[in-house]
Amino acid sequence: MNNKPLREHLLYLLRGKGAHADFEAAVKGLPAKLRGAKPEGAPYTIWQVLEHMRIAQWDILEFSRNPEHVSPDWPSGYWPETEAPPSPAAWEKSIRDFQADLEAMQALVADPATDLFARIPGGSGQTVLREALLVADHNAYHLGELVLLRRMLGAWDA
Repeated sequence: MNNKPLREHLLYLLRGKGAHADFEAAVKGLPAKLRGAKPEGAPYTIWQVLEHMRIAQWDILEFSRNPEHVSPDWPSGYWPETEAPPSPAAWEKSIRDFQADLEAMQALVADPATDLFARIPGGSGQTVLREALLVADHNAYHLGELVLLRRMLGAWDA
């Protein structure tokens, strides 16, 4: 069975193409003072959503490639402890780590040696295909939140 078209479709989704917001656009140029600001009526700040995305994506990636991986506690382990990044360096590191893990998930999907349909060792029936779709779906959902939060804060020009 030729999985190349399926891999290409997955990579398209993982790269945020189509109807999804682009990650780089969603975080680019956000003033530091707004990274921890919570708009009225919003449950989260942009920092909290960014960190949640990073942690969840990292967890899914590690689960997909490491049968010894232990996920964080739910839900506390998937959200940062603070509403604002502790430093500009923490903000930049979160973005870099998110991008690196997304690239690693793309590489896993693109690798012809990866059986997209095989059950992941240590899981309960999950496959790399399912986990890649989960990453794409989760990221798209929260990218929409980032854009909405930026609009609510008056910091979205796109």
